Amino acid sequence: MTVLIYCLFIALLLPYLGKIPVAIAMHRLGGYDNNHPRAQQAKLTGFGARALAAHQNAFESLMIFAPAILLAIATHQTGQWVQQLALLHVGARVVYQILYLVNISVLRSLVWGIATVCSFLIVWQCL
Repeated sequence: MTVLIYCLFIALLLPYLGKIPVAIAMHRLGGYDNNHPRAQQAKLTGFGARALAAHQNAFESLMIFAPAILLAIATHQTGQWVQQLALLHVGARVVYQILYLVNISVLRSLVWGIATVCSFLIVWQCL
């Protein structure tokens, strides 16, 4: 179960770590506008726009992964298979973030699919 909690913790951190490249891109766009950050983010292009999309997608990923992990813990489905799926999900999400930043879209989509399927397989394991 400890592996699942660590994976959940890392997954919860990923959106906030993903904000760092967004902040860098915003700073390059004339300084970070803390009064109107979303308006400034809407002006981002290229790397900055990809960083913002990756940051937002990390939050979206939590909509599936966090409940899956909590369900696995609640139903005592914390065995090796579920732990491996959780580790694969987290690893895929880290790779996804990097692929988004360096603009490798096809591979990024494949990695997104792997991470998403892992979350659904965790839920399936709990049925």
